Amino acid sequence: MTVRLEEAALAYDVHTAHIPTDPVDLADVFTVPLTPPLQPPLPNQHPTPVAVLLQRAHNRLATEGWCNGALVDAQGARCLYGAIRAEAGGDQSLESRGLEILTDAIRRKFGDIDSVPSFNDAWGNDRPPMRMLDQAADLADTRVL
Repeated sequence: MTVRLEEAALAYDVHTAHIPTDPVDLADVFTVPLTPPLQPPLPNQHPTPVAVLLQRAHNRLATEGWCNGALVDAQGARCLYGAIRAEAGGDQSLESRGLEILTDAIRRKFGDIDSVPSFNDAWGNDRPPMRMLDQAADLADTRVL
């Protein structure tokens, strides 16, 4: 197959050698914006306060990063509890209801767990914790919380 491809490339070069071409300036071909456009914020899909809190926590982790072993790491990434706490904005009642719904969602999927931080720290990547935030937001919306 390699021999056939080499012969085809040589035949192409021979057959097109008589065609005059101008060199192409790649600056004329490729243009990109100097700064990337900002992504629009994700719309709130849920109308209930706890569901919105959990969805905002998910969005925060998606944009600022997820970590385990700390509430907030040196780069500003947060754990599940840290994201919910930050999004609750000091409202202890909203924070505790969000953590309660998240705990219920985790227990439905993984059985008995000690706490949200222990669940968070059990993972090496953000996929399961982020998925549980989504499921908890859906659960809170279903319960109209």
